[in-house]
Amino acid sequence: MKKFLSAVASVVVLGSMSLSGAGFDAEKVYELECQGCHGPMHQGGVGSDIRPEKLKDKTSMFLADVIMEGRSGTAMPPFKGSLSKQEASQMVDYLQKFAGKKIDVLTLPNVKSKWRTFNKAADLAKKYPDPKDVKNVMDIVFVTERDASKVTFIDGTTGKILSRHPAGFAVHVTVTNKRMPRYAYSISRDGLVTMYDLNTPGQQKIAEVRVGSESRGLGVSPDGKYLLAGNYTPGGAVMLDAMTLEPLKVYPTSSVIDMDGNIGESRVASIADTPYGPYFAMALKDAGHVYIIDYSKPDFPIVGDIPGIGKILHDAFLNEGKEMGRYYMIASQGSDVVGIVDFKTKSLVSKVYTGAGSKPHPGQGSSWLNEKYGQLHATVNMNVGSVSIWDNNWDIVRHIPTGGGALFVGTSEHTPYIWADNVLGSPAVWNEVHLIDKQHLETARIIKVGTTEGQLIDGKTKKVLKTWKVPTVKDKDGKAVVPRILHAEPANHGQWTMISEWNAGRIGIYDSHTGEFVKYIEGLTTPTFTYSVEHRQTIPGA
Repeated sequence: MKKFLSAVASVVVLGSMSLSGAGFDAEKVYELECQGCHGPMHQGGVGSDIRPEKLKDKTSMFLADVIMEGRSGTAMPPFKGSLSKQEASQMVDYLQKFAGKKIDVLTLPNVKSKWRTFNKAADLAKKYPDPKDVKNVMDIVFVTERDASKVTFIDGTTGKILSRHPAGFAVHVTVTNKRMPRYAYSISRDGLVTMYDLNTPGQQKIAEVRVGSESRGLGVSPDGKYLLAGNYTPGGAVMLDAMTLEPLKVYPTSSVIDMDGNIGESRVASIADTPYGPYFAMALKDAGHVYIIDYSKPDFPIVGDIPGIGKILHDAFLNEGKEMGRYYMIASQGSDVVGIVDFKTKSLVSKVYTGAGSKPHPGQGSSWLNEKYGQLHATVNMNVGSVSIWDNNWDIVRHIPTGGGALFVGTSEHTPYIWADNVLGSPAVWNEVHLIDKQHLETARIIKVGTTEGQLIDGKTKKVLKTWKVPTVKDKDGKAVVPRILHAEPANHGQWTMISEWNAGRIGIYDSHTGEFVKYIEGLTTPTFTYSVEHRQTIPGA
């Protein structure tokens, strides 16, 4: 079934696996394709609340039409290319009659039973003290091939594909152990956490563990000892040994108090570590809380509970600059705010309002030093073509218009720009990335990838500065595909920025200083999230 992608967000994107045909199972299709946005209890999140009481005023025909045609300007895709009208009607019937379901409570014995090892880290470290496939482990970039359910390792200085590994359904994010960057980890949307050794030939697996049936976030403690994985279903988080993936403790969120005072279960979205102290932050998506865990103390206690941040918490990032990593900036997509959580005081110190009706989604976020304002921070918004920028007083200093709704904004010390995609915008703009000048706070350049030609465009004059030939990709009906591009990631020690073209099956490489096209890495399946080991070493919590 074609899917609307979610890299760090629970957004469904179009892929290739067919879920139609005889034996159509509406509940199973919902779990695979809809649950990430609409929630396991249909309560909503990125997507609408679609419980029966919310649908009672809608006709079956209307709802089936929404499923088939999608909703413009939202993350809801059209499924007419993969579902028949009859199957759409079956899905509507399932939604209208949904009576809830039992959500299992997260338990340590259950998680431990799903842990297995392939190699011992110490043995591999002795055998391969230095990397075998690259000169420096920092050169490696890894890519999530979403619909192939794989993690792919690439030499970030040449673009050569080094290895591919099955890593669970719709691999969501990847991280490295910053203290020992030879070790990398991935988590899939079906709850599989996998550990790799980047020094070994082919980046061999060390261990894996299934922490739940639906998962999202992942963080590694700066001391290199612990890994925290976040679950949607069953709700909660799991503390793991970062050298073996042995489960150490679980944090169930099956019974917590939400923003409205109701007691219920909550998914866990963002997970972040911080260099500021021995802490993990975990965001309770449905409850509007953030828990702070102290991993330096026996039994890894929760030492902070920050409520009242906002509805539908999701992505977050940490501040750079002075007191790096002190502030955890968590997006509330149901409250149009970014909450500022202080690790020092373990409290909510402010709320940044990103604009009425907006849905902030920072992805990896951006934090940089501006000559006029000092340290600045930025997010894109899922449903509005705007980059929201705020200072260290937590005041908005600029809303910069872009082409449309987005998922990711990113930067590095090597580029004069922050790079914002428009992947949730209309077909006219979802093939654009806007390069915003970090000092002047205006769009300086636009990268636009067409079906046959790419363009580097001046942000002010709209004059085409450079062009390049784009290999045409066609869909099953022979129609040229307009590339849907997202997630700009610095690589090659700041020389390149890599942009995924998920529906074209490739990654575009651009000069980080000028935005000029360099080359393509082709032969990938719906590439989404990319992670440069060298770049992420400098980003707190990434």
